[in-house]
Amino acid sequence: MLKTRYFITYTLLMTLVVVASNFLVQFPVSGTLFGIALGDLLTWGAFTYPVAFLVTDLTNRQFGPSMARRVVLAGFVVGVALSFVTSMPRIAIASGSAYLLGQLLDIAVFNRLRRQSWWRAPLVGSLIGSALDTVIFFSFAFAAMFVVFGPNDPFALEAAPILGVFAAEAPRWVSWAIGDFSVKIIVGLMMLLPYGALMSVLKPMPAAKSA
Repeated sequence: MLKTRYFITYTLLMTLVVVASNFLVQFPVSGTLFGIALGDLLTWGAFTYPVAFLVTDLTNRQFGPSMARRVVLAGFVVGVALSFVTSMPRIAIASGSAYLLGQLLDIAVFNRLRRQSWWRAPLVGSLIGSALDTVIFFSFAFAAMFVVFGPNDPFALEAAPILGVFAAEAPRWVSWAIGDFSVKIIVGLMMLLPYGALMSVLKPMPAAKSA
């Protein structure tokens, strides 16, 4: 009963994060930073999406990788359904693939490091998972070589100064990916605070300890 109650809670939290991120990704961040127009690089969804890694890591800590994968799969179903309704098929494929593979990698890394320092498993797992998530999403969504998933976006493929300030140029989607991952790093570090605060409350169950 306790495990079922927590599974429902974690699944609802994951669903909320996915839904919020899919909604907020429509709104660019306004303003500039060091001469960089933030609206050209970031949406508000970049700030909410990393919370998914916190939900996954808390589930993994308390109940082990098997239940964490079930929560991730529930979020995957919701995320893909929403993406196909609200965006182009190529974006939906990119979003679903990035979410699923990034979260599963986070679970694997967390599980390998769970017996080390309390902060190492959630931090390393989320950062490595975020890196894979970013590479897969922006490559599948915008890179010319993945045209099999849908038409290319000419604007995303146009060469432009990296981050809008450097002399070197690259397709615009590369700068978008760099900006997105930079935020994920910052939020990933911030997520250590609630993770650490909840450690004494959400103690590992026997099955998780032996995973």
